Amino acid sequence: MIELLTAATPNGFKASIALEELELPYTVRAINLGEGDQKQDWYLALNPNGRIPVIVDHDNDDFAVFESGAILIYLAEKTGRLLPTSGPERSVALQWLMFQMAGVGPMMGQAGVFFRYAPEKIPYAIERYQKESRRLLEVIDARLAEAEYLAGGEYTIADIATWPWIGAHEWIGVSLDGLENLKRWFDVIGERPAVQRGKVVPEKIAPVDENADKKRVETARKLLV
Repeated sequence: MIELLTAATPNGFKASIALEELELPYTVRAINLGEGDQKQDWYLALNPNGRIPVIVDHDNDDFAVFESGAILIYLAEKTGRLLPTSGPERSVALQWLMFQMAGVGPMMGQAGVFFRYAPEKIPYAIERYQKESRRLLEVIDARLAEAEYLAGGEYTIADIATWPWIGAHEWIGVSLDGLENLKRWFDVIGERPAVQRGKVVPEKIAPVDENADKKRVETARKLLV
């Protein structure tokens, strides 16, 4: 049985979507980011970086995996699905997965911090990260003009990793205007039953409360000190 420790963030959605797509049995444990669960000693023993998500594979000697991209690879290799096993096809899928991990996630995440949560509005930082986020979305749009999915003709973990971040574009103040290939891809993936089920998993275990924005601002201030 897989144990998933997660919260309702784009990275958190990745793991639950993958688990639903792969039809693996799993349990879920909510991590309250605002309360600092991810910084507790017991959690740091699983992920020294203090971030979500984490999985623990209780069928594999309680093996823990942190970093969302590593989790996706682990689950794909465990089941032999959603990632080619060898050759150029595997490399292409991993390239687009790393593109999300190294580019899309960090840039959109920083855009969100400075646009929504920073105690001081810094126009240069907001513009820098929003522009870079838009540029990365344009790269994806160009790729999807020539391929149905990021890795080519097959749906893979590269798509799972990227889809939740695209869903955050309005939250960070970045438009999808003119990115018709990206919109097509986003809508097609969003219609997948496993994606719909997986996305609501973190939201169900950690409902958003009325003070969520205030708590996020307070957390951002602590992190920026």
